Amino acid sequence: MDIHIHKRNNTTLRNYCFVICTVLPQAANRDERSAKLPVGQILKGVIVPSKPVTRVQTPLADVRGKTAFVTGGSSGIGLGIARALSAAGMQVAFTYMSDRNRDRALALFPASNAGVHAIRLDTTDRDGMVRAADEVEARFGNVHLVVNNAGVGVPALLSTVSWQDWDWAVDVNITGVFNGVRAFLPRMLAHGEGGHLVVTSSSAGILAGSLGVYATTKFAVVGMFESLRGELEGRNIGVSIFCPGLVRTDIFDSGRNRPASHGKSAAPPAPPPLNPGSGPVDLMGVAMDPMEAADLVLAGIRRNDLYILSHPEFKETVEVRSRVLAESFSRRAVPAGRRAATLLFTPTFYATELAKLRALRRKPAKKKAAAKKPAAKKKSVKKRAANPVRSARPARPPRRPARRPR
Repeated sequence: MDIHIHKRNNTTLRNYCFVICTVLPQAANRDERSAKLPVGQILKGVIVPSKPVTRVQTPLADVRGKTAFVTGGSSGIGLGIARALSAAGMQVAFTYMSDRNRDRALALFPASNAGVHAIRLDTTDRDGMVRAADEVEARFGNVHLVVNNAGVGVPALLSTVSWQDWDWAVDVNITGVFNGVRAFLPRMLAHGEGGHLVVTSSSAGILAGSLGVYATTKFAVVGMFESLRGELEGRNIGVSIFCPGLVRTDIFDSGRNRPASHGKSAAPPAPPPLNPGSGPVDLMGVAMDPMEAADLVLAGIRRNDLYILSHPEFKETVEVRSRVLAESFSRRAVPAGRRAATLLFTPTFYATELAKLRALRRKPAKKKAAAKKPAAKKKSVKKRAANPVRSARPARPPRRPARRPR
């Protein structure tokens, strides 16, 4: 197996070959339906095996007839996702905190739906989450999709946040998400029918903004689900991280569902602080419709996208942040032994996902080129057929060069 690095020497390569062969049994032990993708030349300077690795599995490419569980599904993004999944033919259970929101949500599902069920749940209640898993299975059978969407938008800065606001944000946005994973993932692995885990993070989970507490929790679940992606690679369980920007929700008024155990919020409901010099703006007035966001999430689930990034207006800043990270690394030479040891715990799923994304982008171009080629061939065939005599004529003798005058 070849390893692609900037500097090569035979001893180093032999060490890397040994490490790669030891580290990547998970890339060889795959589902029979898996195909192969070449990833040896994906990133310049990144050590990846040139031997093909397994294509990303898509356990929920077909969602019809399967069961989904959506936390925070009675309003906003969660309700949009629940409705999109139901429209695609899934049986859907969603959680709620407000009876009013529950009734409004249920009224939006058509009578012909495959099955919809609402469960009152505080996601920070671990025993309650387990009871919810039992209830969904009793109602619909095995659960194939869990969307950890419930979250709170605490409008607090890290420099001034109260203890109570910090605990509430962490309990809901991090621990509540893990509770959903812990309650449902073992059951997915046990039933063996394939499954998928989704977390609703935020653009604030990939770019720090003016909401320091919120961003901290959203960065945390990105790390949680990237780790799950590596742990579950090849086990027919997909993992996706949804990082939306502005979507029309009640995220700025999360305090309405705050339990007494977390005390009163020190920060009143408010949108995030804007950059200095910014004028007033109606953020929700320009926000994305939840159903549009939900359609993008469903498409990402079917493809098993690692990241579902619905708001391209953040792309440029994300690229700048990525460049800042890359440029911040030391330029000192890395000892071969340390580099080889690092491969023992360096994930491969980033390279696999990048290969998938590049392959998806190349497909339309290939089809277009293939469509043009036959047309060109037909034209040339007709031209030859229309002039059969021309090919039978003997070649003309070359012209004699003109004599120069003496």
